Amino acid sequence: MADAAKKEEVDAKKAEVKKRLQDEAALKKKKGFMTPERKKALRLIIRKKSAELLEKERQAMNADKLKAVMDRCGEAKTIDGIPLEELIDIVKQYHERSYLNESQKWDLEFDVRRSDLEIHELNSRVNDLRGKFQKPKLKKVSQYENKFAKLQKKAVNEFNFKGQLKSVGK
Repeated sequence: MADAAKKEEVDAKKAEVKKRLQDEAALKKKKGFMTPERKKALRLIIRKKSAELLEKERQAMNADKLKAVMDRCGEAKTIDGIPLEELIDIVKQYHERSYLNESQKWDLEFDVRRSDLEIHELNSRVNDLRGKFQKPKLKKVSQYENKFAKLQKKAVNEFNFKGQLKSVGK
């Protein structure tokens, strides 16, 4: 009977330890709002929303491009069944418009190049005032280039086959 009493006592202690461990585990459980499932769901929602925003931005950019093209080129004119004089006038209008667009493009490119040059000059002035000098990038030149040229000349002179041919007299 002593064994049975000891066994019951050990079982009671085991049950008590098990209960205590479960209580500690329940206290240690993460008591946060963000569970892994919620994080995944939020990430999915954020991805969908960002994809929608990107698509809207693309559509807005395409609309802006179309508007710019329409502003620069004008509306398309139908040329079916119109007299030759009107057709010539339409071609002249398109030519004037394309000439104007090209001149504006050239002016803009010139302004961009000029502003880039000014930026570069201002950066160099700032570096001069600070006392920080940028080393210019040097081109890589082969040290053996002259030697190779000399060797090629020497090889040409040594292997002059015409000079080494024997002349045969008949």
